[in-house]
Amino acid sequence: MYTYKVVDRKIILKIRNRLCETPEELLSSDLFRWVLSRFLKGLGQRNSILLNIFENKNNGQISDKDADLLTQTLQFLIKVPANLVPSVVPHSEMFFKDPSLFSEFIEQLYNFWRSFDRFIICDSQDDALDQRPYRTFNETIEQLMHLVRFTYRTIEENITGDHPRIYRQVRAGAEVASIAVSKAIAQTGNYQKLNDILMIRQILLYPPLVINPPMNKRTGKFEKISVNPLDILDVDKEEWLCYPAKVGPLLIYIYFHEKFFELGFSLSNLFELASSHDLEGRRPDAYFLFGARPEQLSKLEVFPTVFYDDEKNGVLVAASPSSDEFGYFGYLKKMTLTLHNIKMMKEKKMPFHGALVRIILKGNKDVTILLIGDTGAGKSETLEAFRQIGKDVIQDLIVVADDMGSLDINEHGDIIGYGTEIGAFLRIDDLQPGYAFGQMDRSIIMNPNKINARIVLPVTNFENVIKGHKVDFVLYANNYESIDEEHPIIEKFEDAQQAISIFKEGTVMSKGTTTTTGLVHSYFANVFGPPQYKTLHDEIAQRFFNAFFDRKLFVGQMRTRLGIHGFEMEGPKKAAEELLNMILHH
Repeated sequence: MYTYKVVDRKIILKIRNRLCETPEELLSSDLFRWVLSRFLKGLGQRNSILLNIFENKNNGQISDKDADLLTQTLQFLIKVPANLVPSVVPHSEMFFKDPSLFSEFIEQLYNFWRSFDRFIICDSQDDALDQRPYRTFNETIEQLMHLVRFTYRTIEENITGDHPRIYRQVRAGAEVASIAVSKAIAQTGNYQKLNDILMIRQILLYPPLVINPPMNKRTGKFEKISVNPLDILDVDKEEWLCYPAKVGPLLIYIYFHEKFFELGFSLSNLFELASSHDLEGRRPDAYFLFGARPEQLSKLEVFPTVFYDDEKNGVLVAASPSSDEFGYFGYLKKMTLTLHNIKMMKEKKMPFHGALVRIILKGNKDVTILLIGDTGAGKSETLEAFRQIGKDVIQDLIVVADDMGSLDINEHGDIIGYGTEIGAFLRIDDLQPGYAFGQMDRSIIMNPNKINARIVLPVTNFENVIKGHKVDFVLYANNYESIDEEHPIIEKFEDAQQAISIFKEGTVMSKGTTTTTGLVHSYFANVFGPPQYKTLHDEIAQRFFNAFFDRKLFVGQMRTRLGIHGFEMEGPKKAAEELLNMILHH
């Protein structure tokens, strides 16, 4: 019927056909008994007054016999009021000596259950659940939510003899559910280690989700190695799930370990989930194992976020360890985009680290802007300010790429831009006031109580990402220079070499999103692939920058001042105003 597993603060339920369907089944389940036992143990460790519902506390230790008696009492409280239970459950009268305390005990037990991150995995292998996802989700995650709430409320009402006057419809069951199928890997050799790992077909989640991963910053870089990680890693198929992601034109199988389920499922707000049609007859362009055993990756003697270029099979293979210090969504996102960028360079296209937006103004003026810059340079913040400032003249603002994408040159010599993601991974502190709250109903919020608190939310659809848009402006996001007569907000470059020197230097004032601080430099503001293939990227960049000026694109830099203290809001706002003025008069 189902199995459960507890990993840190996560409860993972795997089901084949059905979950508990009645309160009696729920209260008789192994999982309920585990939750109750852990709850009682926690109360005992702090000698909580809630244990006063029991007559025999024995220094905070509740016997199995008394725990069984409590469970039996709760099973009858589903059916009858409190005053009738002692007549059918001998010795249960001790629980009702203080109804208020017993009610508080039930309330705290309910809260204890909800303190876990809760996941349901519906194994569709034998029942084609992915062919009827709405019905499947209704019969699993929705049913469990209503069943838990009904059980809790009925017990509370029968203890107190009263009904609540305020009902809060919290997520009482699971927070995330998925339908998954077993997937065979077409490639031979050690790729067969990935055989039969469940592949996600559909996901249901209840936003806003608030999760607290163990880390809130990223450090180091992604190292190219000469050994295929699959040659040295052990993979237990029961501990992993696969998210088949459409990353721009690519298909990347992202495998995530159960330790990082909350991060893996957050991919649903960032990358398009591939359909059965997308997978049919197609091999992936890359594999990424997020959460591999650290003692195995440490054998590689480099920083353990690594990738391998399997030229023989035409795929890339990446891995990062399950250590807490790598439990950050930035590693999951950026390694995936590194794999995308490498594949693009191999196809002679130019990857970019930046935002690409198509702006349609009233009167049918249509421009596409590429804003290139490193993490924290102010790209997303400026564009969001632009959206607010230009609301009276903007007809549509279409996000093509929020963070990473690629450029191509079509048969007419036009520069065409593509994106990779349907979502954005943003710093909450740098957003316009109220923006995060306005988008809360679709969001996944990470570490809201820490520096670099983040939000992951969908911002566009995949059709916009992959369609291809003719680029008109290419700007470098400069977040570190002040504004004066010689340093305007937007500065136009005279030729390709001047432009390349600025873009190549990749200067940015670090905003604390990684472990770097102060003024830093990164090759083309993009450490995600280009530095590892520098010779190839140099050739591609020279060709594209020459094409920018041949096609008379506006190429320059925009000073957002996001990295200057006191200008975190004002800088992007003024940059957005200047950008709008430039577009109107272009």
